[in-house]
Amino acid sequence: MTANSTPRIETDWLTLPDLVEALDEPLGRVRRLLDEGHLIASRRDGTLKVPAVFVVDGHPLGSLRGTVTVLHDAGFTDDEAIDWLLEEEDSIGVAPITALLAGRKSEVRRVAQTLA
Repeated sequence: MTANSTPRIETDWLTLPDLVEALDEPLGRVRRLLDEGHLIASRRDGTLKVPAVFVVDGHPLGSLRGTVTVLHDAGFTDDEAIDWLLEEEDSIGVAPITALLAGRKSEVRRVAQTLA
């Protein structure tokens, strides 16, 4: 890591077959969760993948969908939204995904709205 790079949380990346297993849902349902914004994915190493931290106890993180909607409204692509969620955000003090996991969705969305 260079001196000026933003710290990023470590996460595994789940492929669609991994998501089928992690969510215990058929592939069609997993694709619907992606299409409806309950989860977002990015092509990493040529394969569509979702950060494992977006799945909690076998379900998509509940506060993710609305937060992603705010980021999309601010002009973020899925790749940019994922990167923002995983990188430390100075105004929050932690990575936004860490704050969402801690139940701080209002704070995260407030900061996301200022990015437009």
